[in-house]
Amino acid sequence: QVQLVESGGGLVQAGGSLRLPCAASGSIFRLAIMGWYRQAPGSQRELVATITIGGRTNYGDSVKGRFAISRDNAKNTVYLQMNSLKPEDTAGYYCNCNLGMGRDYWGKGTLVTVSS
Repeated sequence: QVQLVESGGGLVQAGGSLRLPCAASGSIFRLAIMGWYRQAPGSQRELVATITIGGRTNYGDSVKGRFAISRDNAKNTVYLQMNSLKPEDTAGYYCNCNLGMGRDYWGKGTLVTVSS
């Protein structure tokens, strides 16, 4: 069982920045593809970014060039650096740990609100 705990959410003005850490329990973190997803009210959950074991990254089109995902395997933590935030980035942000073969884990989320 993997437990994921997100933090760092809050209220920020448009154009500002936030950094979201997600701490994972267990030693299998370094074997997982880690990711961030988000869900706004009334919308489906969408990909924000993923990062592989080797550090390869993938981003949703709406955040490319503004957000950056990184991981620290020594600390079992994945980070999402969010810059140039827009009101449409307002959502619950969820950390994901994918170990393959149907082993998929989610955190409880952290809320990001961007004011105009």
